[in-house]
Amino acid sequence: MKIAIINGPNLNLLGKREPGIYGSMSFEQYFEELKQQYPQANLHYYQSNVEGELVNEIQRVGFDYDGIIINPAAYTHTSVAIGDAIAAIKAPVVEVHISNVHAREDFRKLSHVSAKAAGSIFGLGLKGYELALQYLLNRK
Repeated sequence: MKIAIINGPNLNLLGKREPGIYGSMSFEQYFEELKQQYPQANLHYYQSNVEGELVNEIQRVGFDYDGIIINPAAYTHTSVAIGDAIAAIKAPVVEVHISNVHAREDFRKLSHVSAKAAGSIFGLGLKGYELALQYLLNRK
């Protein structure tokens, strides 16, 4: 199965950015662990701080991949374009957030992605990506 993981803005700073919230491991390190733990999955990773680039990547993989795990980060709350791109593709999408966005500022409670996603995982740290991957691998 081909699964894409797409991360939005500032997630390139994992391991450095607010380790009390986001942990001390870089996503690249975590991605290598996921690849080793799930060799049956053909995993692809993409990260951008630019909204339009994220939309382009969703469109690029959304018709050829078996699933997408996306953490749109701050764009979750502002990007109608990312929500529309997810609605336009055929691949199932699981929305993941490292922190519990519902326990943070009020503006973070709005998601333009959740209603278009097969499911959403909040507040379980990097483990949320693994759970999303397990869901996609076991999806019938």
